[in-house]
Amino acid sequence: MTKIKIKQIKSGIGRPERQKRTLRALGFIKMNQTIEKEATPQIIGMVKKVAHLVTVENI
Repeated sequence: MTKIKIKQIKSGIGRPERQKRTLRALGFIKMNQTIEKEATPQIIGMVKKVAHLVTVENI
């Protein structure tokens, strides 16, 4: 599988609870944190749900 780099660029404060839970499930704890994940269909779906809060790079 390919890996993707995900960086949180906007805060989850004031967002719906579902989006906050998605950020937490991806592994984000604080702003400007970068995480590497396998590009599985589940992870890609989660990233699409919070695409306005994160940026994505292919590795």
